[in-house]
Amino acid sequence: MSSITIDSNELKALLKQALIELLEEKDETLYGALAELVEDAGLIKAVQEGQNSEIVDRTTIFKALERES
Repeated sequence: MSSITIDSNELKALLKQALIELLEEKDETLYGALAELVEDAGLIKAVQEGQNSEIVDRTTIFKALERES
């Protein structure tokens, strides 16, 4: 069986290149995951704010929505 000899600088460069290629290929997946995290954080904040606000009846909400459209 043959063996390959590589010095630490070459190994470091190869690992960097492999990592860069992986990140470039997986960019959409990473972006999607980050987008979901941001959306989840916004939803959590909205729920928390809703729990601390006063209750409004359904009619008032629909009247407000009709004015906006």
